[in-house]
Amino acid sequence: HHSQEVCQGTAGIVPRMSFILLLLPHKQHSLCKGPIYNTLHPHEGQSKGESFPATTILINLIPLHVLALMITGRFSHRIYIAYSIVYCVGTILSMQVSFVGFQPVQSSEHMLALGVFGLCQIHACVDFLRSKMSHEHFDILFKALLGFLLGASLFVGIILSITGKVSPWTGRFYSLLDPSYAKNHIPIIASVSEHQPTSWASFYFDLQILVFLFPAGLYLCFTKLTDANIFIILYGVTSIYFAGVMVRLMLVLAPVMCVLSGITVSHLMAKYIRSVDSTQTKVQDPKKAKKFEQQSTVSSETAIAFVFVLSFLLITYTFHCTWVTSEAYSSPSIVLGARSHDGGRIIFDDFREAYYWLQMNTPEDAKIMSWWDYGYQITAMANRTILVDNNTWNNSHIALVGKAMSSPEDKAYEIMTSLDVDYVLVIFGGVIGYSGDDINKFLWMVRIAEGEHPKDIRESDFFTDRGEFRVDAEGAPALLNCLMYKLSYYRFGELKLDYRGAAGYDRTRNSVIGNKDFELTYLEEAYTSEHWLVRIYRVKKPHEFNRPNLKEDERVFPSTDYVSRKTSKRKKGFIKNRPVVVKGKRNAGTK
Repeated sequence: HHSQEVCQGTAGIVPRMSFILLLLPHKQHSLCKGPIYNTLHPHEGQSKGESFPATTILINLIPLHVLALMITGRFSHRIYIAYSIVYCVGTILSMQVSFVGFQPVQSSEHMLALGVFGLCQIHACVDFLRSKMSHEHFDILFKALLGFLLGASLFVGIILSITGKVSPWTGRFYSLLDPSYAKNHIPIIASVSEHQPTSWASFYFDLQILVFLFPAGLYLCFTKLTDANIFIILYGVTSIYFAGVMVRLMLVLAPVMCVLSGITVSHLMAKYIRSVDSTQTKVQDPKKAKKFEQQSTVSSETAIAFVFVLSFLLITYTFHCTWVTSEAYSSPSIVLGARSHDGGRIIFDDFREAYYWLQMNTPEDAKIMSWWDYGYQITAMANRTILVDNNTWNNSHIALVGKAMSSPEDKAYEIMTSLDVDYVLVIFGGVIGYSGDDINKFLWMVRIAEGEHPKDIRESDFFTDRGEFRVDAEGAPALLNCLMYKLSYYRFGELKLDYRGAAGYDRTRNSVIGNKDFELTYLEEAYTSEHWLVRIYRVKKPHEFNRPNLKEDERVFPSTDYVSRKTSKRKKGFIKNRPVVVKGKRNAGTK
């Protein structure tokens, strides 16, 4: 789990370093220094970018920049040399990683880089032929060569796609282009919280004043177009779109936000500080004072006030960043924190306690069934085998776990037995008001299971007739009797959180649960953490509930002195005073 975070963090930092190095040939005399250093980006980025959409976007930014320079007529030999070195050396280095292999030349996400590399060669060849041929002959050759290359590229691309040599785009990449794709076709991608659209509050919470400085920086870059500014514009426009699609892509947007906001602040400071300096030069040099007055359009008092306000905003932004980092991004996900009524800090250590209990009280070969969110944590901290984890490539296996959680206890037991499950772990936040528990994630389990098992699981069964998802007495019967509901609310109906409230009140859903009086047949409670945040159940073996668990010497019924009243003469039973009807004779009293 920690190694994944380190890899994703590295994959985000290294590409941004490479952007700076790639732009060196635009301003420096050395053509090789920047591109050779920049080969770190494909080597690092492509190896991480296979599963990290942010790095896939950053990898395609460089060829997109080169393509934009071709369209705008700014392509030069410097760009040709820089990009050729970056693509060739970087791709070869990345292919040395065993995990990556030939994916940089086979995956669709990297086809833009390959296509732009081919265009660079064609562009250089065309420039060479134009310098050696007449204008008429060049036009004829150019049209013929262009038609042949387009037809050949289209034919080769279709053949490679049909034969499977080039893999199609992944679901994550499709969801970047079409935000509704994952929800409609791959619910497991849409179920990840990091893949949800970014709210306006998140933009301001993470970026604060940069939200307002960013558009001004884009405008200033458009007013003075250079090769570097075109790259910043492309980076900013694409990042702001993709960050709106996925909240995790705020990592991509943050650097260019800082760059463009810095351009805005630098421009404004240079303009207004010039007006402040004009007041100091009046006494020293009257000639320079007149020159400053002609250039400045605002008074010195206004300039001083503006500089003061802007400096104050930048200082508050620094404090805001420090507070956000300490409160929102510095707490480990395994330990929860909250504030009491008097402002004191409360620590919920239920996750660590539960994982420690699993490690100390279960066999080493025990198999744990839980939702995939907690797979890496259980593996790392409890050192136990889990069925599904955060590597969400196996959609069918995750759907089977979702089906077990969505089914009644008896049907879920059949699935758990087939998977050889020993323990089931669920997260329940009804006691402390934790909104990230399994009940709130339950509908995603249903949707993922319905995608693989539509005949057995239907999402509509878990809603009321009015289309509501409720856990109280008006909830759907399928929900109130499924395994996830029972494991979360087992014995919760006996718990009274407040002397004024009713027993079984769920603080997260703000309602009293509808199904309180039930017992578990196929599972038994093994461990519940202090705040009921983590609940662990042991799956019973078949002999524990099909028949009494008796010792062998107790299974023989002892002999008794009971003697049947039936004798050899009375083997057949009879009914006393039974009326008998003789057929063919009439009773004496009838006429």
